[in-house]
Amino acid sequence: MRVLMFGWEFPPKIYGGLAVASYGITKGLSLQNDVETIFCLPKPCGEEEKFLKIIGMNQVPIVYRDHDYNYVKSRIPDYMSPEDYYNFRNHIYADFSYMNVNDMGCMEFAGGYPGNLHDEINNFSIIAGVVARAEQFDIIHAHDWLTYPAGVHAKMVSGKPLCIHVHATDFDRSRGKVNPTVYSIEKNGMDHADCIMCVSELTRRTVINEYHQDPNKVFAMHNAVYPLSQELQDLPRPDHSKEKVVTFLGRITMQKGPEYFVEAATMVLQRTRNIRFCMAGSGDKLDEMINLVAERGIADRFHFPGFMRGKQVYECYKDSDVFVMPSVSEPFGIAPLEAMQCGTPSIISKQSGCGEILTNVIKTDYWDIHAMADAIYSICTYPSLFEYLQKEGKKEVDGITWEKVGIRIRKLYDNLINR
Repeated sequence: MRVLMFGWEFPPKIYGGLAVASYGITKGLSLQNDVETIFCLPKPCGEEEKFLKIIGMNQVPIVYRDHDYNYVKSRIPDYMSPEDYYNFRNHIYADFSYMNVNDMGCMEFAGGYPGNLHDEINNFSIIAGVVARAEQFDIIHAHDWLTYPAGVHAKMVSGKPLCIHVHATDFDRSRGKVNPTVYSIEKNGMDHADCIMCVSELTRRTVINEYHQDPNKVFAMHNAVYPLSQELQDLPRPDHSKEKVVTFLGRITMQKGPEYFVEAATMVLQRTRNIRFCMAGSGDKLDEMINLVAERGIADRFHFPGFMRGKQVYECYKDSDVFVMPSVSEPFGIAPLEAMQCGTPSIISKQSGCGEILTNVIKTDYWDIHAMADAIYSICTYPSLFEYLQKEGKKEVDGITWEKVGIRIRKLYDNLINR
């Protein structure tokens, strides 16, 4: 089985949970042995793993250029061959000479989330038409609203079934103040999809109720984690017998509820001063949170280490006694699972999708800062509670694997193709 997959992020370039989930899903599918994934990215870095075929949409021509073999070879990256370039060139389907293309007839992408994001989404979907005509595949899988137009275009070209993967909706990102343009892109993708995979039952209900989708084609497909590498397992846990560390790690945005973390920290520090709080990450509310910490008079107990990636993230988890995710609306939330892998007890909001599959965590409403503060204080104060959540949490999360997710996705693929 060949899967044509459209995504906006993929490791080693990670902007958020979308990259981690895209990697996990494709890796889980690769373990089925007979599934080949063709993963289309706006701008690959060339360091992606080789268990799947990567297509850089910035290397797919949409305007004919008559270049010889050696010139093409000198201009394209290692993960692509001149034959690939010529194959795509032979499937240009319209006159796009009015578009802004380079000497290879290709469109450039900024990578990530630039100011002209909607233009890049449109360009991505134009290129998807070339790819869908040039590649052989059995099914289409599009991740998040950024690639839904590409998925819809590929379906119209090929007639193949379309799966879309809802990692978040604009209702989650905006606390209900939905951007009508984004909503229309999301709804159009859902309307054209033959199967909608949602990262939680929470998200599934949003898709059914807010986007008016047929419940029979909407499925909860929870995320998972991969076993830690030996290098990460061997990271030491520092001795915190004198001072405990409580961590928030993620985007510092309205959706993640960082202000509730600060308010809970303020309440904890009214009881004890032997706890330090860490807010790791970046986002549009960072300055506001720094000011709030100063206003609450807890700046001497609070740290803002900035954005973390790769090994730094796991060092941060290992250096923490409690991980807190107070999200206002969290479709899934992989971070608590990663923290639990590292032996760090987690507190999550009841508004988090991962809470549907996690038992050995403490769950509070995001707005209930009293309950959140009590939970933080209890884990930091009572060793038996810390040890129980550490041991049982790690055991639980070790059984939540991407391989199992890959098996479930493969079954949905089979059902769609056979239907």
